[in-house]
Amino acid sequence: MVSGVISFVGIGSNMSDPARRCMEAIECISLLSGVKVLRRSSLYRTEPVGFLEQEWFINAVIEIRTVLAAHELAVAMQSVEEEMGRERDLKWGPRVIDLDILLYGQDVIQDEDLVIPHPEFHKRRFVLVPLCEIASYVIHPVFGVSIMGLIERREDNSVVELYDEKLTRINRS
Repeated sequence: MVSGVISFVGIGSNMSDPARRCMEAIECISLLSGVKVLRRSSLYRTEPVGFLEQEWFINAVIEIRTVLAAHELAVAMQSVEEEMGRERDLKWGPRVIDLDILLYGQDVIQDEDLVIPHPEFHKRRFVLVPLCEIASYVIHPVFGVSIMGLIERREDNSVVELYDEKLTRINRS
């Protein structure tokens, strides 16, 4: 019997080679004690939301199994962000890396330090599209609706397009 909680983490970057930064974050998360990366979505090129005067983002979602408690997982994600050079200057502003716990099993947590499910993800196409790619069937614990259902009901029409990872690798060689 495998123990742990299935969780989903949103990943985003729009600075310093964002596709590489997202892949580096996934690698760092895979090395965390008590965390196993099970699947990852494709990378997506996405239009900024909130603060529009910035570069477009690369976003992805990973599915993990973890024995860490939700608060411990949040601290681990913040540590990875700090290791990678994340600075928290401007809300919705440019970032080297952004890691958000979207879901932690079917838990609902609302305290000063942590809110799960992530309070905005059901409105954000840049999260829903990659999450739907790997977990369309997962039910949002607050709304009781699948990820596919959320994406069908969303009002956000921002651009989310598949990012061609192969082309990026060829351009680097």
